[in-house]
Amino acid sequence: MTTRSMAVRLLSVNVGLPGVIGMRGDEPVVSGIAKQPVAPGLQRLEVVGLEGDGQADLVNHGGRDKAVYAYPSEHLPAWSAELDMTCGPATFGENLTTEGVNEDDVCIGDTWAWGDAILEVAQPRFPCYKLALHVRRPDLPKRLVASGRTGWYLRVLRPGTVSPHDEVRILARHGAGVSVLTAHLAGLPGRLEPEAVDRVRDLAPLAEAWKRRVASAKLA
Repeated sequence: MTTRSMAVRLLSVNVGLPGVIGMRGDEPVVSGIAKQPVAPGLQRLEVVGLEGDGQADLVNHGGRDKAVYAYPSEHLPAWSAELDMTCGPATFGENLTTEGVNEDDVCIGDTWAWGDAILEVAQPRFPCYKLALHVRRPDLPKRLVASGRTGWYLRVLRPGTVSPHDEVRILARHGAGVSVLTAHLAGLPGRLEPEAVDRVRDLAPLAEAWKRRVASAKLA
């Protein structure tokens, strides 16, 4: 984890309701991954996410530990070059397109204030096939995992009213100092030493689903 001072800026706040994004075999695939920037103004942020946002698969998406998804805008130029396409806000289905921080800066358990809401960093993202359908690149989920440019999910500790123009303040850095990138690597077999994997798995604010992923990776 870097020790540089952190400032989170919002380039875009994005929401979307479930709709058909493509076909898998003969079956239409429904997802809320196709998001659009919201108009300026106030909106509610609840424990389950932003007003106007939704998920089709409530088993694997959404929920308390995946209420808000943030993705660093700093990754977008590299993806644009690698994928030979224009990658802008909401390309990766994120709610918050951020500027100023990345996976090596942000730590699991960090708390943020946005408007009068409070959020907590809960886990990295592990993409599914719906990202590939959304971007029309079958190889993208594997490339995102390999790159470590995953973004992160936040849970909502205190609901509130928020705006794209509100400042995001870092309220507290978690004392363990386990970055989102480290948590991501702990979920991949053989990428960290066993002691480091245990440190990630035992981290209290880490989402339970990611703890299970880390435990499975250690056994693989």
